[in-house]
Amino acid sequence: MRVAIGGRRLALVTAVAAVGAAGLLWLGVGVGAGAGVGVGRPEAKAPRGAAARATIAVDPAAPGRLVPAGFLGLSLEYWASEAYAGTDPQAINPVLVALVRNLVPGGSPVLRIGGVTTDKAWWPVAGMTRPPGVSISIDRRWLAVTRALAQLLGARLILGVNLEADSTKLAAAEARALLAGVGRARVEALELGNEPELYSTFTWYTSGGRRVTGRPRDYGFDAFTRDFAQIAGALPPAPVAGPASGAWTWFSRVGGMIAAVPRLGMVTVHRYPLQACYLTPQAPMYPTVGRLLSLTASRTEADSVIPALRVAHADHIPLRIDEMNTISCGSAPGISDTFAMALWALDALFADVEAGVDGVNIHTYPGATYQLFTFTHERSSWQAFVEPEYYGLLMFVQAAPRGSRLLEVTGANGAIRAWATRAPDGRIRVVLINDGTVRPQVVAVRVGRNAHGAATLERLEAPGVWATRGVTLAGQSFGPQTRTGLLAGASREPAVSPVAGTYLVRLPAASAAMLTL
Repeated sequence: MRVAIGGRRLALVTAVAAVGAAGLLWLGVGVGAGAGVGVGRPEAKAPRGAAARATIAVDPAAPGRLVPAGFLGLSLEYWASEAYAGTDPQAINPVLVALVRNLVPGGSPVLRIGGVTTDKAWWPVAGMTRPPGVSISIDRRWLAVTRALAQLLGARLILGVNLEADSTKLAAAEARALLAGVGRARVEALELGNEPELYSTFTWYTSGGRRVTGRPRDYGFDAFTRDFAQIAGALPPAPVAGPASGAWTWFSRVGGMIAAVPRLGMVTVHRYPLQACYLTPQAPMYPTVGRLLSLTASRTEADSVIPALRVAHADHIPLRIDEMNTISCGSAPGISDTFAMALWALDALFADVEAGVDGVNIHTYPGATYQLFTFTHERSSWQAFVEPEYYGLLMFVQAAPRGSRLLEVTGANGAIRAWATRAPDGRIRVVLINDGTVRPQVVAVRVGRNAHGAATLERLEAPGVWATRGVTLAGQSFGPQTRTGLLAGASREPAVSPVAGTYLVRLPAASAAMLTL
């Protein structure tokens, strides 16, 4: 279970916590600085002071949500498959393979391939003219590369199928090619379309300088459901996924889609807390570090999918946030690829587990505002620069190994957020996040009534919240370039002994740490 220490909790968040399987929260008195939501950098506005103090308690006897197997995966655009993996199915990028394996140790990752390019792609159909909105042709080499990557990883794939072209013939041919080329056993689901709520407003193609949308202006959820059901019925046998929507107003209507599409095997939604398109810096969703580190960006985003979750789970259908990251569109100077993204990812993933989400796919592609890594390829050698956000994903994976359950956490106000898990081997891990960008915090952690024995402490740190380099996890890093995809350097996990049953941890501003008992 979570404890959010700092900021006003929304009524929805409170209600969900009160009825959740993990139990109740109590909030005490605190003096934390908080992250703030201003456009400027808080360091320039607030004086640095002595460390604040907070106390949290973990109840090992109050297990909550199970962390689902294959919870964390990645989402790629169609063209990014070869950009990341290479164009030779016999020589797949080994650094990419290692970086993906890091996020699912000993398990099978779920890779989603689609995004905005879902409705820009097709498998060329004999006798059919390429639709004007299509700019990507899937070919045999792409299929061979994707198949080889999936086999190396033991991955299951969610593959996007074009819905915006509004053609059962096109969709069926594409689906047949994907199933045959990648291998039916590797396909978790075929996802029809991408963010169809935007079909009536976003340009699908231009003709004579005129913008042409994929659907008429009055296109809504009911019309989409009819389209989806018709085209899904023409696909070869395989589970289908949808609505692949980022509109929270559609989430509560998923029940109608489930009733209309018997083959629906997975409900998929998208979540981004911030976006820069069409917004001024004063808008609540415009990207700043303070807004990214606010409760709204992680906790409220997770809670927004609960209406769809309830309906899907009532019909025994899993729900994945199969496209998620920080900023949905537009550039974000001063926040792109910063350490703030790592802290957001760590908190947001735990919030999604607590909400009951069955899995999350973090979206990435070369050049994205939120890309996770950048590869270079010279002859037969691959190298990667690993972005700060990836380190946050890695700490989440270490804190929530396969079969873990969330534990109830109670705590005090301040800038600290805390999560705890218990693994099948009985180990308890407590994650502490100081999302304040100014003040350090001293956190007193009590685990049960009589904590005893030394714990180990692992830190997630960077030179500052705006840092784009120099991130370390337990003192290790991927450095400015990695040829292995593995953390390098000496691991630093000092022992922390309890004093009167309490573990004391000092957290610098904008950092995280994990106690393992």
